[in-house]
Amino acid sequence: MSWQTYVDDHLMCDIDDQRLTAAAILGHDGSVWAQSDSFPQFKPEEITAIMTDFDEPGSLAPTGLFLGGTKYMVIQGEPGAVIRGKKGTGGVTIKKSNLALIIGIYDEPMTGGQCNMVVERLGDYLYDQGF
Repeated sequence: MSWQTYVDDHLMCDIDDQRLTAAAILGHDGSVWAQSDSFPQFKPEEITAIMTDFDEPGSLAPTGLFLGGTKYMVIQGEPGAVIRGKKGTGGVTIKKSNLALIIGIYDEPMTGGQCNMVVERLGDYLYDQGF
């Protein structure tokens, strides 16, 4: 299965008639493995800051999480494994696997819990597969 298929069929799928606004699978170095057409153009330093927060949990909290120039308030996650951000009625979930970052961006009517479920389920699967 191609990486694009994981994005199209697993991250951008309908859940209770809801769907992520955008999704991507990136390498730890910020290289794009696959992404939805709607995924924002991000800056390399944004991915570097995200990777730093996985190594030093809480480092993003004072400044916020930036992705594609959009600032998210960092909310509870799982240190070293999941970073969650909130902005207005939407947000972002980032799951770290062995080699990749699985990123889902959502907005109402999808909830943070639904986004977490979609992103983290695929992240756990890829982690178990060695990715």
